[in-house]
Amino acid sequence: MTHHQAEDESRFERGRKALSRIDGKGGEKVVASLADIAPDFARYLIEFPFGDIYCRPGLDLRSREIATIAALTALGNAAPQLKVHVEAGLNVGLTRTEIVEVIMQMAVYAGFPAALNGLFAAKEVFALHEEGSGTEDIARS
Repeated sequence: MTHHQAEDESRFERGRKALSRIDGKGGEKVVASLADIAPDFARYLIEFPFGDIYCRPGLDLRSREIATIAALTALGNAAPQLKVHVEAGLNVGLTRTEIVEVIMQMAVYAGFPAALNGLFAAKEVFALHEEGSGTEDIARS
């Protein structure tokens, strides 16, 4: 095994662990759903965002999820990913109030439609969270 292969394996393993810790079953379900169409993309999803970026020391996971929830809300076209990251925010210690405030703030920068869509996505996650069904259902929507 070359040094590059060993490095890739450690990125992949590091990413797998981070994905599991942050997104739980929702993230794993997204990766699994790519297996039959784009397994390489699933690997990239594990290695780059989770193995490289999320594991950097400059921000804690709460801060990273605040930024991610804000960005996905502002995009306005990423409701499935936003739902997974609202759940991830709860997993890493964000409160519902903090998540709602982050999404509401996006009305200033991304407009009311994006913020409304984000709030409705969060409302759905919160309802599923109360029912205890977790992110399995969220990742499917």
